[in-house]
Amino acid sequence: MNVRALRIGLRRGWAEHLHLIKDRKELITTAIGTVGTFALLMLFIGDGSVKGTSASQGTFMMIGFLAFTVFSNGLMTLPMAIAADREEGTLLRLRIVPGGIPAYLVGRGVTVLCQILVQSVLIVVTGVALGGVTLPRDWTTLVWVTVLGTVAVVPLGATIGCLVPGPKAAAGILGLPMMILMITSGVMVPVTYMPEFVQWISQAFPLYWHGLGLRAAFMPDSVLAVEIGGSWRLPWVAAALALWAVVGMLLAPKLIRRVTRRESGSRLAERQLAAQGS
Repeated sequence: MNVRALRIGLRRGWAEHLHLIKDRKELITTAIGTVGTFALLMLFIGDGSVKGTSASQGTFMMIGFLAFTVFSNGLMTLPMAIAADREEGTLLRLRIVPGGIPAYLVGRGVTVLCQILVQSVLIVVTGVALGGVTLPRDWTTLVWVTVLGTVAVVPLGATIGCLVPGPKAAAGILGLPMMILMITSGVMVPVTYMPEFVQWISQAFPLYWHGLGLRAAFMPDSVLAVEIGGSWRLPWVAAALALWAVVGMLLAPKLIRRVTRRESGSRLAERQLAAQGS
């Protein structure tokens, strides 16, 4: 990575983000798929309280959607985009451009970060408007948890994008596991409602820790009654997310270099013929 590649990547990512904003289909998909679903849930169950606490169910749900927005964009949207570019030959063409691959990865990362920001703002605005959700009580925690949670999943998403055979396969492979993690990781309902073995499994993934950190920023301490250990465990949140970030940053460059070295015109042609045949 050098300054020129970084600058090109930033420009590329911002330009792609502006293109997505102007794309009506993309806006409708975002509005209906994420914000629309959240709005409907807020209208139906946002007025209740989390069982065993005085906290708003709407606030708990909004925090869950914020965590899942980061998780899904980093570990599904990004891998599908990278797999699609690999299938179309974009990575093969960039291999011969000096600094092409680093600039491409920076651009993809910037686009994902912008998508996360836009969707998160829409979710918070919807929560405040429809559910009377209060703003964070600890802005510092909100910022560092969001940044670290994003850094924890974006490199992993790039790694997954190198491993899956194509964008359709990525959607099929990743869709069900992500839905299961959303249900079991405590972002929709408190994780202590789950069997103990599920609680242990959920803590192995960044979605649980990201959600816990966001709840620490938004929710009153009364919610600790339904949290594991009765504590926000912020040092553990930081350690877990940082560990996932380091693992992703170590794996992603090696796999991307390996995939780009193995790319060739004949391999690309074979994949495209196979796609046309299916």
